Amino acid sequence: MARDSNVYVCQECGASVAKWSGRCDACGGWNTLTEEAKPEATPKGLGARRGRKVEFVGLEGTTARQPRRITGIEEFDRVTGGGLVPGSAILVGGDPGIGKSTLLLQVAAALANKSGDDAGVAYISGEESIDQLRLRAERLDLTKAPVRLATATSVRDIAASLGGTGGPDVVVIDSIQTMFVDTLESVPGTVSQVRASAQELIRLAKRRGFCLFLVGHVTKEGVIAGPRVLEHMVDTVLYFEGERSHQFRILRSVKNRYGPTDEIGVFEMTGGGLSQVPNPSALFLADREEDATGAAVFAGMEGTRPVLVEIQALVAPSPLGTPRRAVVGWDQARLSMVLAVLEARSGLALAGSDVYLNIAGGLRITEPAADLAVAAAVVSSVSGVPVPGETVIFGEIGLAGEVRAVGLGDARLKEAKKLGFTNALVPGSRAKEAADMGMDIGGIRHVADLLNLFDASANEVRKTETRQYSMNPRPPKKAQNGKKAQNG
Repeated sequence: MARDSNVYVCQECGASVAKWSGRCDACGGWNTLTEEAKPEATPKGLGARRGRKVEFVGLEGTTARQPRRITGIEEFDRVTGGGLVPGSAILVGGDPGIGKSTLLLQVAAALANKSGDDAGVAYISGEESIDQLRLRAERLDLTKAPVRLATATSVRDIAASLGGTGGPDVVVIDSIQTMFVDTLESVPGTVSQVRASAQELIRLAKRRGFCLFLVGHVTKEGVIAGPRVLEHMVDTVLYFEGERSHQFRILRSVKNRYGPTDEIGVFEMTGGGLSQVPNPSALFLADREEDATGAAVFAGMEGTRPVLVEIQALVAPSPLGTPRRAVVGWDQARLSMVLAVLEARSGLALAGSDVYLNIAGGLRITEPAADLAVAAAVVSSVSGVPVPGETVIFGEIGLAGEVRAVGLGDARLKEAKKLGFTNALVPGSRAKEAADMGMDIGGIRHVADLLNLFDASANEVRKTETRQYSMNPRPPKKAQNGKKAQNG
């Protein structure tokens, strides 16, 4: 009886099994097994040959460093670590319609204009036709850029076009999920095809020395589709983030062998394409109301760049048995922890209230330094007292209620002072160091200190209202029907 020549490969983790099942035993994913042809193995005794010895060298030595390619788009160059390294592979992922193709077409045009020759940059699309690419270039006013366009999905044809001498220095592949290797019988987009196509293209880029851009689709969970090994194979992984309701787009570096990680570049989507935002802090705080309750300004760090954003919180009585916890732009589990600490360590009752948290501007914050700013916004919403004007806040909250110090506090305060902020609430252990910045610093050692600060502000508000009432008493009520009030 002939043995079955097909296997079932998980599209999430790449594990292969002989029989189909509804759930992958390796990663636990449901309905992720797809039938693919089993690769042919070399028979025993045939094709066996001895490998040659690998030459080892020491750590010390001289290596010729090639200059980076500067695109001229400063926000993009910042994310890549100062430009493109020859022979590097860059993976760009993002939601559908977020602007990946638009960004890379602008980058390709900027590089082509700098090189000045027709063979410098090649844009290969497996999703759009030449006419569609030209329409996009016309909308972006890039028709004069010497970019070479092509539509292809066969890796063999692409390698034959790029492997010769005098090839392009920068190649864009849009997208890797549409490419296929003809030696595999599986359809494009499967784990085996994505892995094999990326491996061949990256190997060609390393051998020839051109910079390779790979556009990757994302799944509904927000990760790049295909095998996880794809992110390990490339040198740089960039995610293009943003809400469709906002005009801002964030290009974030989550892996970079030639520069810092977690670096961001901020762009604004306009009718003519993506434009740079050189000062995102001022743009995120442009529409802020200073006396609004439930709002706090957080001084964060995105890579090496300090960014100031507004954190908004709304606490309202819940009509449901299980209160809602809605979060946009932050970790929902982190919010639950901060609310639990506020309730257990400071006595703030939040069990019967709905809590809504929003990061204004569409930016997503991942660092724990935002804990203190989130707590301040929640307490401000509960007490009805706004955060003191021109105040920035940062600090990490522990489970015992203590406020821990965070790194790069000087850079955060310098950015805040540059934008006109005069007050800051920082961890108590760093209050003396931060006082040298010329700002009014408030040290917070425990979340109870934060509640006491708002309680004192609430008492001042109540005293002011009482003083105004005593100075301007209400006039006596007039008798009804125009008659004078009579004594009983």
